[in-house]
Amino acid sequence: MKYRIIKLNPSQLLIVVFTVCILVGTLMLKLPFSTTESVSWIDALFTATSAMTVTGLVVVDTETAYTLFGEIVIASLIQMGGLGIMSFAVLIYMMLGKKIGIKERLLVQQALNQTSLGGVIQLVKNLFIFSITIELIAMLFLSIRWVPEMGWGKGLYYSFFHSISAFNNAGFALWSDSLMGYVGDPVINIVITFLFIIGGIGFTVLSDLWHKKEFKKMSLHSKMMIVGTFVINIVAMFIIFSLEYNNPNTLGSLNSLGDKVWASYFQAVTPRTAGFNSLDIAGLHDATIFLMLLLMFIGAGSASTGGGIKLTTFLVILFSVLTFLKGKEHTVLGKRSISLTVVLRSLAISTIGLFFICAAIFILNITEDAPFIMVVFEVISAFGTVGLSMGLTGSLTFIGKVVVVFIMFIGKLGPLTLAFSLAHPEKAKIKYPNEDILTG
Repeated sequence: MKYRIIKLNPSQLLIVVFTVCILVGTLMLKLPFSTTESVSWIDALFTATSAMTVTGLVVVDTETAYTLFGEIVIASLIQMGGLGIMSFAVLIYMMLGKKIGIKERLLVQQALNQTSLGGVIQLVKNLFIFSITIELIAMLFLSIRWVPEMGWGKGLYYSFFHSISAFNNAGFALWSDSLMGYVGDPVINIVITFLFIIGGIGFTVLSDLWHKKEFKKMSLHSKMMIVGTFVINIVAMFIIFSLEYNNPNTLGSLNSLGDKVWASYFQAVTPRTAGFNSLDIAGLHDATIFLMLLLMFIGAGSASTGGGIKLTTFLVILFSVLTFLKGKEHTVLGKRSISLTVVLRSLAISTIGLFFICAAIFILNITEDAPFIMVVFEVISAFGTVGLSMGLTGSLTFIGKVVVVFIMFIGKLGPLTLAFSLAHPEKAKIKYPNEDILTG
């Protein structure tokens, strides 16, 4: 009997490895000593997927439903999902003294969304050193706040868990109301937001910052991410502050101006796939919810711990539209022309992402007894691997949970990864004549 060897391309292998890790995580979360109460298979799968995709949506309360072992499993899945399972595989290869071949480099390139193979192994090394260092430093600062409040054991553990969760943009918290109890706390606000902004800006940008030092010497990608992140965060903060200032359900209930500023800042930056919240999301005005939907869809940076279509994708599409309106042929950013391939890739990512989002919204509107805005918010939060919710997650039906699990999976790996895993590209052997069609 002959056995056919199935050859997988990097996109297909990445999906298989990611799926296996989620299933292993599900099994570990179903172990008797992982939970304090009965957790169904679908809930265990949902939690494992949410952790592995660094989303943060939860169907059961993390602190009360899982034991210390279960929470450590969740933290481990978050770390693997945030830094990339293929990055861990490469690290193990290097520790064992094995040679990193072209296939492994291709997998890392795919996992970290790099445009070339050059320097991917060095990027993995830098990624681990930087990530562990930042998480340990953040843990120290958080422990200064939480150890006096909770004691050494619990304070250090909470600092450890939330440091990993924040840096990897996961949004898992050990309080049922996330960080609402620390809405005006400067230490928690600064440390947590610093972690998920650094984690979400992208490892290539951080590497560029480390090596180039000067802004003008950095790559166009790094410049776009730094400037774009700063502008979007500041603008979003002022808009939320203005919209919610007198809302009795959010900022209006806070006594001091300082607390309102901290809360506005936190809610402005957290939709960039972080998932923590210090205000009741369901209590926000519709206009604020709409702004957060846009921010969640855009997401963080490429090769980061965050999700969404990515900020650079959004900026490429935006400037391409402006180029068309100005009647110019080439999209130019920072005195550099953007290739047509990059523009088409950006359009493909956004279009495929919108297709999955619309399909999920359609299904959930059939299966779930919830307002339309709550359904839309849940789906886009899952696609952007954000983890924010207006309260729908805990009441999802079985079908609803399956749909959200799938959307989280797509959101983490990226729409193009799925498309490339299914497609079989072939070079065109025939060139056909051009003909215009009417559009618009």
